Amino acid sequence: MRTDSSPGTLPAREHLPAGNAGTPVLDVVIPVYNEEKDLQPCVLRLHDHLTRTFPYAFRITIADNASTDSTPLVAARLEAEIPEVANFRLEQKGRGRALRTVWSASDAPILAYMDVDLSTDLNALLPLVAPLISGHSDLAIGSRLARTSRVVRGPKREFISRAYNMILRGSLQARFSDAQCGFKAIRRDVAQVLLPLVEDTGWFFDTEMLVLAERAGLRIHEVPVDWVDDPDSTVHIVKTATDDLKGVWRIGKALAGGSLPLDRLTRPFGDDPRDRDIQDVPKGLARQLVGFCVVGGLSTLFYLVLYSVFRQFSGAQVANALALLVSAIANTAANRRLTFGVRGRGGAVRHQAQGLVVFGIGLALTSGSLAALNAATGDPAHSTELAVLIAANLAATVLRFLLFRAWVFPDRRESGRESTVVATHHPSTPTYSTTAPYAPLPQRPVPYQQPYQTIQVRAGEAADGSWRDATMRLQPVRPHDTDPGDPR
Repeated sequence: MRTDSSPGTLPAREHLPAGNAGTPVLDVVIPVYNEEKDLQPCVLRLHDHLTRTFPYAFRITIADNASTDSTPLVAARLEAEIPEVANFRLEQKGRGRALRTVWSASDAPILAYMDVDLSTDLNALLPLVAPLISGHSDLAIGSRLARTSRVVRGPKREFISRAYNMILRGSLQARFSDAQCGFKAIRRDVAQVLLPLVEDTGWFFDTEMLVLAERAGLRIHEVPVDWVDDPDSTVHIVKTATDDLKGVWRIGKALAGGSLPLDRLTRPFGDDPRDRDIQDVPKGLARQLVGFCVVGGLSTLFYLVLYSVFRQFSGAQVANALALLVSAIANTAANRRLTFGVRGRGGAVRHQAQGLVVFGIGLALTSGSLAALNAATGDPAHSTELAVLIAANLAATVLRFLLFRAWVFPDRRESGRESTVVATHHPSTPTYSTTAPYAPLPQRPVPYQQPYQTIQVRAGEAADGSWRDATMRLQPVRPHDTDPGDPR
C-alpha cells in the first residue's frame, strides 16, 4: 500500500542536461579477478567502442577484486596510458562488493558494469544507458531471455539460467526476465539510496538489487542483447547456485515479514502517475478490481470444490457454511496481499476478523438463497444448488469488494484518517547529503580526474519513527569486510 510518509528529497527522474563539465556521464565498472589475459583486450575494445559511439564523456573503472596474478600490473598500465581508464584495487573478493564500493564512490550520474569477457555485444550499451540519461527509467538490464535476443551457449547453462529465473518468478514474483546477465546500469541517485539495503557481496548482488528495486516501484528497463557464452568462465556453478538459493530464501523471508523499508524508495522519485490527484478517478480502482476479480474467481472455484466435498457427508447448509468459512479466510488473505498491497503481519488478525464479518454477510445471502430454493422445490438437484449458489455468490462478491475497499483495507489518503496498515513517520530533517542537482553533462574529450571521494548517505530512520544519525560512510575499501566463501 502506498504512503505519503516516505522521507527523502530525491527529485523526480529528469533528462540529464547536456553541457560542459568535468565529470564523466557514464562510469563503466569492470570487476576482475585474475584476468591478466583478457583485461587489456577488453578495456581497449570497450574504450574504442565508447570513443566512436558514446556522445558524452565516459570513464572505464577496473575493479581489481583481490587478484593474485599480474592483473594489477595490467590495470595500472592501462590507467597510465589511457586518460579515461581508472584502476581501483580491493583486497577482498566478491563481485557485489566491488560494484557497491566503486558505485558508491563514483561521481558519474550513470553507473554501469559488464563482465570482462565482453560476452554481451557492445552495441547494446547505448540502448542500455539511454533510458537512464533521458529520465525514463531508474535501472536498466541486458536480457538474454528476451524474444529478440540472440544467444549462443551450451544447454547446461541455458537450463540453469531459465530454471533460476523461474524460481525468482515463482518465489519472489519477479517480473524481470534475466537477473544474472553481466550487463546492467543504474542512476547514481537511485544507487545511493538502494545500495545500502543490498546485503549480498557476491553473485546474488544483482538479483537482490533488482528484486528490491522492483518491489519499491522503481522502473527497470530491459534491453535484448546478443550474447556468446565464454567457455573459459571461472564461475563455480554449483556453489553459486547454492548461494543464490540461500539469497532467495533470505529476501523472501524479509519481504514476507515486511522488515525492508521499501516505501522510502518509492515516492521520493515522485513521477508515478498513480500518485497524482485526478478528479473523479478513484486511486487504484482499476488495478484493485482486476486483482479482486482474479482472487474472487479462484476463491469461487475453491469454494465449490469444498462444498462438493463437504456435501458428501453433511447437509447443504452445513456444507455451505464450512466451505464458505474456509474459502473466506483464504480470500481475505489473498486480497490483503495481492489486491490491496498490504505487506507484513501488522493488522492481519484484525483484517481476518473484519473478513469474517463480511463472511457472515455472504453466509446470510447464500444460506437464504438455499433456504428459498428448498422451500420452493423441496428436493433440488445438485446442479440447481450450485447454480443458485453461484448467483448468490456474485451478489455477495460485489458487496464484499465494497466492504473490503471502504472498511477492511481503506486507503488513508481517501478516507482522510490515518491507516493502521502502514506505519507513518514524519521526519524533521529528511535530507540526503548527496542529492545536489547534477552539473551539466560534459562532452568528450575531458582529462581524467581522480573521482573517488568519501561520501555520506542518509541511510534511513529509526524504527520508532524518529530520525537518528544513521549516516553511512562509504569507503573505497573496507578491510574488515571479508568473504572467504565467495565463489569468485
